[in-house]
Amino acid sequence: MVKADGCVAIHADGGAYKPLNWMNAPNNIEYFDDRWVITNPKKEQLTIHIEEVISDFSEEFGIDPGLQKDGVEAHLQVLLAEKPDVIEAGLELIRREYPTDIGPVDILARTPGGETVAVEIKRRGDIDGVEQLARYLERLDNDARLAPVRGIFVAQIIAPQARTLAEARGMTWVEVDYDELRGIESNVPRLF
Repeated sequence: MVKADGCVAIHADGGAYKPLNWMNAPNNIEYFDDRWVITNPKKEQLTIHIEEVISDFSEEFGIDPGLQKDGVEAHLQVLLAEKPDVIEAGLELIRREYPTDIGPVDILARTPGGETVAVEIKRRGDIDGVEQLARYLERLDNDARLAPVRGIFVAQIIAPQARTLAEARGMTWVEVDYDELRGIESNVPRLF
């Protein structure tokens, strides 16, 4: 499949929705009778050899409706930053997307006692998210103004293995309900 943006995806016949191989756009595509040669800006190349053409068609889907997922990490982050005490009583936001040298931690907050807390937010909490938070904590603890930094792993659903790993690493975890969060009145002033 060649998408309008130049992305090329190769799917199996078995109905799998994930491609077996792909090259994200932008790409340069050269069409030959017996093959396609796809090259990306890094000069990586994918060659697709064509044995037989069974079907060749193009489908115009029309104007992009601007589909947006509801309840993605970004939405959770905004809602939790507005009401950090949902995560833990008394938490106050220091900053969203607090930068570290390996990437931003979703929320940096402070307890009433002055303890710094790093919060990593996922829709579905897995071991990878706990590992990500552990890396952020290591980097944040290098900053004497913040250290020691405690970690809280937050998700709509957290896998049992992720809970166990978080606890073993000295972190706490919290499951949140997105619909409930949307219903909580924000204390952030809004125009409308």
